[in-house]
Amino acid sequence: MEHINSVNFILQNRKSVFPIDYIEKDIPDEIIEQILLNADRAPTHKLTQPWRFKVIKGDKRKALGVFLAETYKKYTPEKLFLEKKYRKNLNKPLQANCVIAINMQRNLADKLPEWEEIAAVAMAVQNMHLTCEAYGIGCYWGSATGLRDYMGEFFDLKEGERSLGFLYMGYFERNNIPLSKRTPINTKVEWL
Repeated sequence: MEHINSVNFILQNRKSVFPIDYIEKDIPDEIIEQILLNADRAPTHKLTQPWRFKVIKGDKRKALGVFLAETYKKYTPEKLFLEKKYRKNLNKPLQANCVIAINMQRNLADKLPEWEEIAAVAMAVQNMHLTCEAYGIGCYWGSATGLRDYMGEFFDLKEGERSLGFLYMGYFERNNIPLSKRTPINTKVEWL
């Protein structure tokens, strides 16, 4: 029970912080490794551990931004193309100090439903979110909607591995980011 106050504080103060709000400050590799170690402790049915991560730092962030922007341009019908979205895809990886590609490896496709594997990856990402909060690092899980299916053109994905988006990470000025408003828990719970 000695750690419950710390756990409650981290859970109650966790929030998504978007790359536009990050400041120029390097996240030490040791902290990134701890974030990944904590992700690896997520629950997983039959211990499939379906999460796969690719850490993107330095110049590789620029290459990722170019790939995302050009892929958006290539596969978006001209009438739906938005220059603003192109620029956002180009710049978002550069606004983050570190980007972690979130992938899922299907290990027992014949024995486990896909939703269980996706849920396990989501729990690993939640562990990453909570660890980032504990370190004072902002993070945001971007789903890369419309681009996820093309990640095999940028990354070396194994058979059965697919992209579930990116975790963008960076330090931020805490006072500038308010907590999101939540409806009261009693509106979402029924005691039987």
